[in-house]
Amino acid sequence: SRVAFNDLEVIGSTTTGPVQGSSAAFEAIKIRWPVIRNIHGVGLMLKPTKPNGKYVIAVPDADHTPEMISGLAPGLAVSQQYARHLAENGFTVLVPTLISREYAARNGRAKMTSREFLYRSSFILGRHLIGYEVQKILALVDWCSSRNNDDVSIGVIGWGEGGLLTLYSTALDERIDAACVSGYFNSRQTMWSEPISRNVYALLDQFGDAELATLIAPRKLVIEAAAGPEFELAGGGGAPAKLASPALGMVQAEMARAIELIDTPDLSPFNLIITKDGQGDFGSQNSLKQFAKDLGQTADWSAESVELRRSDNQIDAKQREAAQMREIDQHNQWLLSESHFVRKDFMNKLDTSSVAAYEKSAEWYRDYFREETIGHFELDFLPQNARSRLIEKNDKWSRYEVVLDVFDDVIAYGLLTLPTGIEADEQRPVVVCQHGLEGRPQDVIGEQSHQYYSGFATALAERGFITFAPQNLYIFTDRFRTLQRKSYPLRKTLFSTIVPQHQQIVNWLKTLDQVDSKRIAFYGLSYGGKSAMRIPPLVTDYCLSICSADFNEWVFKNATTQYNFSYMWTGEYEIFEWNLGGTFNYAEMAFLIAPRPFMVERGHFDGVGEDHWVGYEFARVQHMYQAKLKLKDTTEIEWFDGPHKINGVGTYRFLHKHLDWPEPQIK
Repeated sequence: SRVAFNDLEVIGSTTTGPVQGSSAAFEAIKIRWPVIRNIHGVGLMLKPTKPNGKYVIAVPDADHTPEMISGLAPGLAVSQQYARHLAENGFTVLVPTLISREYAARNGRAKMTSREFLYRSSFILGRHLIGYEVQKILALVDWCSSRNNDDVSIGVIGWGEGGLLTLYSTALDERIDAACVSGYFNSRQTMWSEPISRNVYALLDQFGDAELATLIAPRKLVIEAAAGPEFELAGGGGAPAKLASPALGMVQAEMARAIELIDTPDLSPFNLIITKDGQGDFGSQNSLKQFAKDLGQTADWSAESVELRRSDNQIDAKQREAAQMREIDQHNQWLLSESHFVRKDFMNKLDTSSVAAYEKSAEWYRDYFREETIGHFELDFLPQNARSRLIEKNDKWSRYEVVLDVFDDVIAYGLLTLPTGIEADEQRPVVVCQHGLEGRPQDVIGEQSHQYYSGFATALAERGFITFAPQNLYIFTDRFRTLQRKSYPLRKTLFSTIVPQHQQIVNWLKTLDQVDSKRIAFYGLSYGGKSAMRIPPLVTDYCLSICSADFNEWVFKNATTQYNFSYMWTGEYEIFEWNLGGTFNYAEMAFLIAPRPFMVERGHFDGVGEDHWVGYEFARVQHMYQAKLKLKDTTEIEWFDGPHKINGVGTYRFLHKHLDWPEPQIK
């Protein structure tokens, strides 16, 4: 919750005063205010000489400073200094600082914007940079609403990222009487291509901009169709992005949709103001005049600006932003330290009094994991329509390429390896052998990348197991990561597609005469290890799961800014999953595999993590299996002296034991 406070803090020192500039119409003062825990807002108050008793929060774009829209720093034409114009017309204007889109290497590694950097840790912890900045705005609304015996008009106005925050803030808080959104209002159907810091999980389940506008009605809303921020990021470690000005036709269509959704003219007091076919300058006099009118301004609007004198003690905007970033990062690190207790409370409905009671109580969590964490398409499977062809054969095994239909335009593909010598009425156990990032089934059979995979699908077939090596979707760099980005606004993930692919694979394997349907196991390396944590909880036909070269204190690995192995510094911008910090770390995912056997394969020198963090998280799994559920010898970890690879020693013993298949005699 927000921190309660009585007044804004004026920033100054014994050598520099708080005033940043002044004119005959207003004075600009540096301010600070508490928001959440250690997070503060900072910015400017433009205090008018002749106040009209009305308050406006003027939100700049992410790449504009408060000083720029107030006329105190270069970069914007006078006509676009909307905070300044409002102050010159008697409004008390508060201008918060936003985190910028500065593009830079983080910890000397992946390049990304400052906004994406903070988005990453926030997202996995169930928070958002948008949320933090909305709270900064709403804290100012708290202050404004406490003026003049609570009888006060409050408006919010913003352009670009400021327009986004204006729309969200006004939709959330009915104390805001009017809003003006410029250079942002649009269809959100292509939000996946915008900066990833705009990604809101499950947004499009219910909300586009039109739906958010309906939450503002019957309060007043000005939409200014103007050119928005424009830029393109190729990637370089962070997410590729393209930001283009909203097309006028799209703005008009979204506005029309909002009006249609309300379906009552008296309740939809929206004004669309168009500047130069929707591509003109923001902050037009017509828009400001209408916004002022919506706030009850009765005096004539003055478009004239008076001379503004800047003080000598101008603030260092980069230092200010760095301090703002530190506050949010430090807050996220605190959330990370508390997240174990949040997850513990979340999982408190598990009944460990018996294995049967546990399995029953786990179903609620399985459903939650399916619907809220992984995401589930309510689609019926197509007939399998299996297509196969023999591609290789020797005296030890035969190998087939297999293609199955899953959904329209979705197939499952993989390599099936059948050991030689299976009797006509014999049924063998199956090991599904899963490749890692940018991998292929050909990797796990040993045709390539042997240094990582040790040809384990072939090695296991030569031990008598049937093996199947599927192709998972995490291939072709930005192409698969774009699928993840397209999925998130729909309350879906990449695994929303991968899980049904695996379910169809298992369904098909169970139809084969040679397969024992009760003995189908999963074993994956690296991103395949990620799969080992996410697929078997939902494809319960897998009788056991082995996670190799991936098991971790997963939330910590995603969110920490203290360790070099963190994803905060890498190019896997798709890896961050919504609110795992408050729901499912790897131990909690393993709880959904229990009571089925589960194993971790860990090389001491595997750079994906450090032994003590892996051991810490696995100890929680072991405690659930052995201490609470009294399951002996069904979970284990193998530590080996090696790197990021399949070791194939303890895991092979584990498979032979739990799949009830004899180990080969070593000659």
